Amino acid sequence: MSTPSFLHDILGWRNGVPNTADRGSRSSIAIAAFILEQLEIEREAATTGQEAGSQLEHGVAGLLSTQLHRLDAKRLWSVALGQPITRFAQYSHVADLDDLVRSDQSGILRTVVGADYVITPDVTVAVERFGESGFLHAAVSCKWTIRSDRVQNIRHEAVLLTRLRKGRQPHIVTVTAEPLPTRLASIGRGTGEVDAVYHATFDELRSATDFAGTAEQKAALTELIDQGRLLDLADLPKVLATY
Repeated sequence: MSTPSFLHDILGWRNGVPNTADRGSRSSIAIAAFILEQLEIEREAATTGQEAGSQLEHGVAGLLSTQLHRLDAKRLWSVALGQPITRFAQYSHVADLDDLVRSDQSGILRTVVGADYVITPDVTVAVERFGESGFLHAAVSCKWTIRSDRVQNIRHEAVLLTRLRKGRQPHIVTVTAEPLPTRLASIGRGTGEVDAVYHATFDELRSATDFAGTAEQKAALTELIDQGRLLDLADLPKVLATY
């Protein structure tokens, strides 16, 4: 199994239900429970959903930092949490835009441009350049589970990263532990926004869906994997190191 070790410290049970599952969905509970069984996790979860999301961000950042330096030591990698896009070369001009909007007393620019363009991806992967701003190589949105509001946030950030850039687009991806394939499909389907979804318990999810999933869940998972829309988190460092 390729599940990162840090996941074992986050996953667990809460009042008899896996802490990745939706209590209102039998399929979600069944699949999530079998994932925990495969990982031999029996303990009660020590974190809330929000805390689990934060730990996922830290775990992903640590994984990427360690593996990228090992896989490609020639590039000066910088993996960080909560960095505004204005810090990076492709988006440095957004800071000037922000200054213009803030200084416009009429409020017209704010009405036309909006106010949410200076985004801070959960995890950023940059390639630092001596004497110049680092180049944003990847923007990683980390969501412990997938809900409709989170899907909209992910897509919104991805669209801004694409529209506002000057130069090559970073790899825009989502990392999640969501157990329900149809919910994964809500962000994995389609093109032009998120490049791919990386699952934190990929191998276990496949086995669990095969064992406990409905026909609908099995079909959704097969589609996502066959189309290259759902990938293993363990493969993300290799993807970033090879392009």
